[in-house]
Amino acid sequence: MTVQPYLFFEGRCEEAIEFYKDAVGAEVLMLLRFRDCPQPAPPGMAAPDPEEVMHASLRIGGTEVLASDGRCSGTAAFSGFALSLTVPDEAVAEARFAALLEGGQVVMPLAKTFYSPRFGMIRDRFGVLWMVIVPT
Repeated sequence: MTVQPYLFFEGRCEEAIEFYKDAVGAEVLMLLRFRDCPQPAPPGMAAPDPEEVMHASLRIGGTEVLASDGRCSGTAAFSGFALSLTVPDEAVAEARFAALLEGGQVVMPLAKTFYSPRFGMIRDRFGVLWMVIVPT
C-alpha cells in the first residue's frame, strides 16, 4: 500500500510544476493534458481547457507527488496538511527555504529549534504549506 499526496492547482498546475522543478528539484515523471483523455467530460462537469494538466507525477527526492489542474476553477484550497521537506544540511535548508519562499510567505522563520538545527515553514505562492527540516 502507498499513500501519495495529490495536489489540485485548479488551473495553475503547469506553473506549479515549473516552480517546483526550480525550488525543490522536482522531476516530471509523467504529464497528461485533458486533450489526451479519450473520454468526454462526465455529465454535469464542464469540459476543461484541453491544454490544462489532467494528471502529473513528480519525483521530489524519494517521493512521488501527484498533481492536476482538477476542475480548473481558478481557486485552489490547500488547508489541513503540509508537505515536509527533509534536507541533509543547513545550507540546503537555507537554499530550499529561500526558493520556496519566492512569491510566498513565511509562516515560521527558518531557525534552530530543540528538535532540529534548522526548521521553518512557508506557504508557497500556490498556497501549499511546506515544512523544511534538517534532521538532528
